Amino acid sequence: MDEPNTLLTLESLSLAQGNRMVLEGIEGHFEAGTITALVGANGAGKSTLVQGIMGELRPISGRVDCRVPNARRAWLPQQLALDLTFPMSVEELVMSGCWPTHGSFKRYGQAEYRRGQAVMQRLGLQAFEHRPLGELSGGQRQRALLGRTLMQEAQLLLLDEPFANVDAATVEVLIEVLQDMAAKGAAIIIVLHDHDQMTRLADRILHLERGHGTWSTPARSGDSPPPAETLA
Repeated sequence: MDEPNTLLTLESLSLAQGNRMVLEGIEGHFEAGTITALVGANGAGKSTLVQGIMGELRPISGRVDCRVPNARRAWLPQQLALDLTFPMSVEELVMSGCWPTHGSFKRYGQAEYRRGQAVMQRLGLQAFEHRPLGELSGGQRQRALLGRTLMQEAQLLLLDEPFANVDAATVEVLIEVLQDMAAKGAAIIIVLHDHDQMTRLADRILHLERGHGTWSTPARSGDSPPPAETLA
């Protein structure tokens, strides 16, 4: 039986892309206030699992039990997925985080604007709020993408390599914000490759390999690595 604070459960989940089975029998639970690192080689099924969790890919068998409403689920893709030619400013991107609950055609009120300004200030974006996305550095764009997520007040957050191609200062800002989100009760699943970042952030690790999942806990400084548990 799941604990009361479990927000997401995977039950014998099998997923395919086209006619190819990618993941088989993945199990696990994701609790409020935790950060899970999702790791694996290219092609191991990380993106496939994310699609399954977000409801974009129908399971072949098993199920995804998510207790978080759609409006509170957020996916932060790789920056490569961002269309830099789209005429949108930093402020407009951040404010679009209101759309799932506010609607995309309603005017924002003063409360939303005040919250947007607070989010941009926290992420060091207040000087760039009117700048088009295509004129930003990689670190600034990643901060803006995370700002949209903060505006959405996501309870379940999935991130795909958020620290790739960003400066060290942005890495520190993102780590601080993600830890704060978890402390406030969000469940965060983050695709990571860097061992140091994994050690700093993750409570648990889900390693995907050859279609199966292995759970472990990151070794802290001075700790002995715990035995891994394979769930397949």
